[in-house]
Amino acid sequence: MLFSKRRYNSLTELVEGCQRRERKAQNAFYERYQGKMLGICRRYARTLSEAEDIFQEAFIKVFKKIDDLHTPESADSWVKSVIIRTALSYYERTTKKELLSAQIDLNVQDWDSSEFTSWGHVDIELVVKVLSDLPGGYRTIINLYLIDGYNHTEIAEMLGIEPSTSKSQLMRGKKLLIKKLQEIGIIEDERIQPGRL
Repeated sequence: MLFSKRRYNSLTELVEGCQRRERKAQNAFYERYQGKMLGICRRYARTLSEAEDIFQEAFIKVFKKIDDLHTPESADSWVKSVIIRTALSYYERTTKKELLSAQIDLNVQDWDSSEFTSWGHVDIELVVKVLSDLPGGYRTIINLYLIDGYNHTEIAEMLGIEPSTSKSQLMRGKKLLIKKLQEIGIIEDERIQPGRL
């Protein structure tokens, strides 16, 4: 764990330092989350530049609302939630209308969530690149459902859509993702396991 040399021996002490507006605590807190959370932002964004914008916007919110964090040991999940909601807000402002209801007719295998297998041999950077090339609606729902573990009811609430729309967008998005991965030779007959991208 990355903590400042001065006083921050635990996540609780680090959060409390941030709540006191101590600059060293804020720097250490920011550095603690920068790598992993920027990776989450990259999954939701089309470009690294967009991901960096989302991350910066999210951390402004984190520091503005840090006093609302009453259980410092839950900081990891709280920060992740702020990051995802900020990414969704960014998506709402910039790309929601883009192909949310697009019709795509793809002749690829159906992707049954009960038949997933591991992707231990796949280059994750390449998968993230392919994912970032998907239309915004598909990319967002794939991230929320398959990677971040939200269900269709939660996704519908976050995006202001019906659960059935979330389900259909996931189905279409998965088919398009599989097609793109097949085109570049990443997969042939394999299934993608939730949480493995």
